Amino acid sequence: MSIAIVNTFDSSQRSDPTEIRLYYETHGDPADPALLLVNGYSSQILGWYPGFREQLAERGRFVVSFDNRDVGLSTHLDGIEVDLAAVSKAAVKAAAAGEPMPPVPYTLSDFADDAVGLLDHLGVGAAHIAGMSMGGMIVQQMAIDHPDRVLSMTSIMSTTGEPGYFEATPEAMAALMTPPPSDREGYIAASVASRKVSSSRRYFDPDRAAEMVAASYDRMYYPEGLPRQMAAVRCSPPRADALRRLAVPTLVIHGRDDTLIQPNGGERTAELVPSADLLLVGDMGHDLPEPRWPMLIDAIISHTAHAGPHE
Repeated sequence: MSIAIVNTFDSSQRSDPTEIRLYYETHGDPADPALLLVNGYSSQILGWYPGFREQLAERGRFVVSFDNRDVGLSTHLDGIEVDLAAVSKAAVKAAAAGEPMPPVPYTLSDFADDAVGLLDHLGVGAAHIAGMSMGGMIVQQMAIDHPDRVLSMTSIMSTTGEPGYFEATPEAMAALMTPPPSDREGYIAASVASRKVSSSRRYFDPDRAAEMVAASYDRMYYPEGLPRQMAAVRCSPPRADALRRLAVPTLVIHGRDDTLIQPNGGERTAELVPSADLLLVGDMGHDLPEPRWPMLIDAIISHTAHAGPHE
């Protein structure tokens, strides 16, 4: 197990600051260009399949992946309360009025700072960064807040934080926000049904999905952290203006079947970031279907090969 102390968390609900420790794994040669992979909402390191990471490493990248705070084997901020319904309502009102977002335990910028802290721990000055879903939001924020640490950015199945471009179908949103049962069998069945709603229509494999969900449940079942993670998404300011000023080589990847963050989220991201490339992938939803790995890996390797110093 690899653990890095990357940040501190200070809250009025605690008497002492808490160290943020991230569980991380690496694949490949540290002498190769670093590629940092950032997970999405509720997703543990398993979300970047080991085979996917290994294939990136075989193509000459030093691949770094980790559990975000409040999920998996990284720091859990136990006991920090958030009223998700209330802060979500306040965030919508604030965004419409152009006012500051309501306070929440942490934001996407804090996630981004965690990632930079991990790079510090590994002695990596600047890295290629790729994130999916909420992880795409985090890498966008990382490029905005820490452009000197970013060689290139790949934003996958994500969006800009603008309300008009963060739309899910009603079925997909209901699946995301309905808590699954807490018992293992019920959790697996409900989670597989939920994933089916937003995954690739052609390539969704319920048996493989069940295997992944079971592995995540057995590794660390921690539903308490999810409202805090979602509050960070809902209450971080839209990134449109900052993305327009971004000078980081950017690739945007989005599945045409995505019903959780529909393709206009990716299209909008590519529209805003100067000179960004957009790859819309058929037969891909809010997932990484293995038959699409060759295309996705080729795209990421090609993008990173043409951005920043290399071998």
